[in-house]
Amino acid sequence: MADTIDLYSDRGAKLKAGVDLGAISPLRNKAIKKIIHDTKRTAAVDLAGIEKALAAGRFGGKGRHVPAKAMNFDVVKNADKIVAKVADLIKVDAGDDTNVKSLNGGKQMLVQVPSSRIEAGAEYVSSLTCASMGTIQAMIDTFDLNMFNVPEVKAAIMGQYPQTMDLAGGNVKSILEIPQKDEGLGHSLRNIMANHLAAVTKKNAMNTAALAGIYEQAGVFEMGNALGMFERNQLLGLAYQNLNADNLVYGTTKANGATGTIGTVVHSIVERGIEDGVIAPDKKMGSGYQMYKANDVSMWNAYCAAGTLAANLVNCGAGRSPQHTSSTLLYFNDIIEKETGLPGCDWGKVQGTAVGFSFFSHSIYGGGGPGVFNGNHVVTRHSRGFAIPCVAASVSLDAGVQMFTPEMTSGLVGETFGSVDEFREPIKAVAGAV
Repeated sequence: MADTIDLYSDRGAKLKAGVDLGAISPLRNKAIKKIIHDTKRTAAVDLAGIEKALAAGRFGGKGRHVPAKAMNFDVVKNADKIVAKVADLIKVDAGDDTNVKSLNGGKQMLVQVPSSRIEAGAEYVSSLTCASMGTIQAMIDTFDLNMFNVPEVKAAIMGQYPQTMDLAGGNVKSILEIPQKDEGLGHSLRNIMANHLAAVTKKNAMNTAALAGIYEQAGVFEMGNALGMFERNQLLGLAYQNLNADNLVYGTTKANGATGTIGTVVHSIVERGIEDGVIAPDKKMGSGYQMYKANDVSMWNAYCAAGTLAANLVNCGAGRSPQHTSSTLLYFNDIIEKETGLPGCDWGKVQGTAVGFSFFSHSIYGGGGPGVFNGNHVVTRHSRGFAIPCVAASVSLDAGVQMFTPEMTSGLVGETFGSVDEFREPIKAVAGAV
């Protein structure tokens, strides 16, 4: 592609200059491809949770309590044995990319099945299934289990499965939902809870937005919405909103961070757009109202996308609360449309998403808060990758005011997936791969 960008870090330091826009494509960038591939082959096992469930006789989640079946096994103390057995069970060939390790003193286990298991399947569930079944077999071998206590151990690990399609109440998790929960073709990578994303990046807001944007845009590519001229549109949005291209997000946020508002962020983006030649004055109305024209329509969309994220960082950061994110998504774009006469981010789809999102997330209908939403939801999926990164970034700025915080919903996922560098620091990883 003809476009070149400079990539900056989450602290405004230049990482790479003169990068071809195509080099950050999910189809080309090795770091993004690794993030997507490792997402599919990674599962998290809560060894401490298994031990606790067995000791309490609570198998399969809420309401499933059988005190007479309680049993005590030192699962955490034997984590190294379990790790070794699981690794041996799931590997295909000696020296393949199987990766199993214990974390936090044996409380959690990261399981990455070998790539050959993913490639040999039609779905991406081998990580969940092999991690689960491998852990069950490792428990059998480690604690010399028999036919009379294996069912309870299986329930402590896999929850209600197969009575449920997912592993409800179990202690094995993927960052991805099972395929049956996807709302349409290509939605798997968009079906990731905002709380999960914040937990994985250790609540670094810009890296959270980057990881969310990578998943969202990879999903847009998978569903066939980034072909032809739309490819450049999506890549520019990924670059400027999620990867801090030309330092637009960081610079705008820093300039407005101390005393700024949504409106001042609008001013900054419009001024930068004029300065960079992305937009220019057009017709002036009799009232004195100045209309603008876009010299590069997709680049204007990318500037609006970056501004939408910056406005969320400023506004939700000031409140230390993600509850502002729906109104920020709405009114940044409403104001910038009135300021310029041009469409806002994603041609109005972010603004439209925000209207329904505010009702579902914390209005009279709301019961979960922004952190439990994802890009697969009936309300949020309509923006093609530009809304959820802002939501996830806002969740990273939360001081604990949500009903369901990342610490409550995503501790296991955060500890395990967050131990992988590319997941935790995607901005740095993507820049390093161009």
